[in-house]
Amino acid sequence: MVETTQKKWYVLHTYSGYEDKVKSDLLSRAQSMGMQDYIFRVMVPEEEKVETVRGKKQEVEEKIFPGYVLVEMVMTDESWFIVRNTPNVTGFVGSHGGGSKPSPLLEEEVNRLLKSQGQPAKEDLPDYEIDETVTITDGPFEDMVGKITDVQPDKHKLYVSVDMFGRATTTELDYDQVKKFEN
Repeated sequence: MVETTQKKWYVLHTYSGYEDKVKSDLLSRAQSMGMQDYIFRVMVPEEEKVETVRGKKQEVEEKIFPGYVLVEMVMTDESWFIVRNTPNVTGFVGSHGGGSKPSPLLEEEVNRLLKSQGQPAKEDLPDYEIDETVTITDGPFEDMVGKITDVQPDKHKLYVSVDMFGRATTTELDYDQVKKFEN
């Protein structure tokens, strides 16, 4: 197993319109070629937009960076080759050609982007359980202690009940807005 501190995020340039195909192809190639310890998450950042079509408003998912895909990976000759030779990938952004390795994204950029996509910055998040006591570390309920009433690990969301003015109030929080309670 590779040390996870070597994991970095890189940007791939793809043919426009093939971002989702590249994502699924890359994940299946990593699986079939035994590269799960080198190629981790693949992301196509999107945002919701409201469009008016024939007089009706509807929400659509729009790609933030058309023609680009982000991949979290450990850069080795083999992982670089597999990613670079995935169909519809034209290359890495930040690579100077001639087989040179690309530059990874800065940690702050990645964290901001992941948060905007509702994903955690780090994959190894704690397991939270219903009725577990946590301390809220961010937001309007900061420094309050509450009990978890619901956990949605796929969305990295928790519902925490806190006591406000003698009443139980439930709030939705991200995993990174709480920490396990310490006496």
